[in-house]
Amino acid sequence: QVQLVESGGGSVQAGGSLRLSCVASGYTYSGYYMGWFRQTPGKEREGVAAIYTSSGSTYYADSVKGRFTISRDNAKNTLYLQMNSLKPEDAAMYYCAASPSWTVLRWAAGSQYKYWGQGTQVTVSS
Repeated sequence: QVQLVESGGGSVQAGGSLRLSCVASGYTYSGYYMGWFRQTPGKEREGVAAIYTSSGSTYYADSVKGRFTISRDNAKNTLYLQMNSLKPEDAAMYYCAASPSWTVLRWAAGSQYKYWGQGTQVTVSS
């Protein structure tokens, strides 16, 4: 059974940093496409960043480029999202997602991902 478990969320002041982690189990981690998404009540889910675990190729939403970094540790089956210079508008529930395949130009579409974690809350105060 595939499981994705996020951690690392919390409360931080604007300008601060957080690192989210997502531990994957139940499938062959390497070779999967993985992403971070976020959602706030009343808004659509937004693709934040994604990575191809084999090559390390990364993709970012314009809103987080230069501030967030997605990475993975294949030996630990773990995905990370380092978030720096956090802004109040970054506050959301953050979800980890995985897929055995995707269309790269649609990396930010949630429909591309087969497996999802339960989410971890990020709060940013101004």
